[in-house]
Amino acid sequence: MKILDGLELSGYIKERQLKQVRALRQSWRVNARLAIIQTIDSPVIDTYVRLKQVYGSDIGIEVDVYKITQDELMSQIETLNNDELVHGIIIQLPLDDTTQTDMAVNAVAPAKDVDGLGAGAVLTPATPMAIDWLLAGYNVELAGRTIAIVGNGRLVGAPLARLWRTAGLDVTVYDDKTLDLASELQQANIIVTATGVPGLIKRNMISPGATIVDAGTASEHGKIVGDLADEVRELDDITLTPRKGGVGPLTVAALFDNVIRAARVVADRKGQQDLN
Repeated sequence: MKILDGLELSGYIKERQLKQVRALRQSWRVNARLAIIQTIDSPVIDTYVRLKQVYGSDIGIEVDVYKITQDELMSQIETLNNDELVHGIIIQLPLDDTTQTDMAVNAVAPAKDVDGLGAGAVLTPATPMAIDWLLAGYNVELAGRTIAIVGNGRLVGAPLARLWRTAGLDVTVYDDKTLDLASELQQANIIVTATGVPGLIKRNMISPGATIVDAGTASEHGKIVGDLADEVRELDDITLTPRKGGVGPLTVAALFDNVIRAARVVADRKGQQDLN
C-alpha cells in the first residue's frame, strides 16, 4: 500500500509561503490578513478554525475570527469587503441557517473569496487545489485514467469535477444514493470521495491498483472520520490517503495560497511585478 501523505507535502509548501509572506511585508508593507466568519458554536468547527489560526501564525498571516449570529452575517461581510487591510474572507460552513449559504458566499467580494465558493470567484477552491497538489506530489497521472468523484457538494465534489473536466479529464460524479455504487467504482482507476457518510466506501468497491482520496469529513463518537471503511485499509495493492494528514493539511495550505495571491494583487497595485 502506498500512502498519500499530505502533511509531508504541506511542510514544503509552508516554507515557500513563509518566504512569500515575508516579501510582501518587508518589500511592500502588505500584511496579509484573513478573516473567518463563524455562525455556529461547534467543537468540530472550532477545530477547523484553530488549525487555520495556527497555520496562519506559522507563515506570518494574521487570522481574525468573527463569531457572530447569522443575523449579523451580511453586515459583517460588507464591513470586511470594505476593509482594505483584509485580503481574504471565509464563511465557515455550515451556517446555522443553510438556506442562506448561497446568498452569503456570493456576498463576499470575488477578490477576497479565498474559498472560491461564490458565483464570481476568481480563485480556485481550496480543497480541489489540495487534491490536485496531493496527486501531483506523488506522481499520480490523471490523464487517460477513469476518475470517479463520490459526492457533489459545494466544497469538494462539484468544484473538483468542474476543475478536472475543464482540464479534459474523464470524470464521473456519483453520490451515496447511486444504485450499485460498488460496480460503478470498480471501473475507476482514481476515486475521490467526499460525502461525509462514514464507512461508505468498502473494499468490494475498489479495483486492484486504484488510487483513493478520502476527502469526506463527519463527526462520529466525537471524532472526525472520513468516507472509507476500515476494511479498505487492509488492501495492500492500492494507493490512498491516511486517516489523518491526507487532504486536510493541503487544504489549509491551499487556502493560504489564495490569501497570498489576494495580497499580491494589493502589492501589484503598489508597483510590485514579481515576488517569486
